[in-house]
Amino acid sequence: MNRAWAVFKAHPYISNVVGYTTLFASADVIQQSVLGGKHAAGATSDGSAGIDWCQTARVATVGFCFHANFNYHWLRWLERMLPGGGVKAVTGKVVVDQLVAAPLTISAFYIGLSLLEKKEDPLEDWRQKFWTSYKAGVVFWSTMQAVNFALVPPVARTVFLGGIALTFTVFLCHLRQQHGHKLE
Repeated sequence: MNRAWAVFKAHPYISNVVGYTTLFASADVIQQSVLGGKHAAGATSDGSAGIDWCQTARVATVGFCFHANFNYHWLRWLERMLPGGGVKAVTGKVVVDQLVAAPLTISAFYIGLSLLEKKEDPLEDWRQKFWTSYKAGVVFWSTMQAVNFALVPPVARTVFLGGIALTFTVFLCHLRQQHGHKLE
């Protein structure tokens, strides 16, 4: 375990991005296998356990290309701007995170997947599901980020965030698969 921690500390960017991307893909597999996700239009599956691996690859791509990289740099920036783990610093980080990062990451999730699926209207899912996702996220993420900023060392924050994001990404993947009605 000490050796793994040494590698992690020596290469925090690579460790954080690979870890976060893996957790994002895992969230989609969990959503599909446990919650019975519907296959996206035009997607193909190899039939194993009913998992749409193309969908999982798209979720992993969005996780890698945007979320993992954004969160790695975002968390470092937040720590520089509001250093420390005291109540005032943690509260400031949580508020800024919910006002800036939350809308960006939720938007990147919905719009990124729609673009990868080559949907005619890449903003349709975003318009229908953004507010539901954001409201749920404010409750969930405010608590989780307070723990992250107060208790997790900065070098491990992106991976911790990825672990917590596993749960929220399962929710987003499931919500995204709900078709035919507007959510509020």
